[in-house]
Amino acid sequence: MGNYEFNRESRLLTPGHFKQVFDNPSRYGSSHFTILITSNSDKNNRLGMAIAKKRVKLAVQRNRVKRLVRESFRLNQHKLPAVDLVVMVKSGIDQLDNEVINQQLEKIWRKIIQRHKS
Repeated sequence: MGNYEFNRESRLLTPGHFKQVFDNPSRYGSSHFTILITSNSDKNNRLGMAIAKKRVKLAVQRNRVKRLVRESFRLNQHKLPAVDLVVMVKSGIDQLDNEVINQQLEKIWRKIIQRHKS
């Protein structure tokens, strides 16, 4: 049974952390997400989010998307390889309901897990 917490260790906190991911990422995407990942040395997966006001106008909607991403990551992190992820969204995501957003995230987690099995 994996560890299901989401704490400070599970987050990308500094601009440096984000820069590492942006410098040399593998990209995974769906119709509304782009997720950049780089492998990291420690055993922890870390999640960062770059959700632009330009893409999601209302703070309420940005926060909802962040909550959904965090929760989905929390439940799936024990299956993922040791990576740092930055989640970015595309326009129109605020029109989707939670169900659809979760399905898209699930699909991407599966892709990442598949791709890193080898």
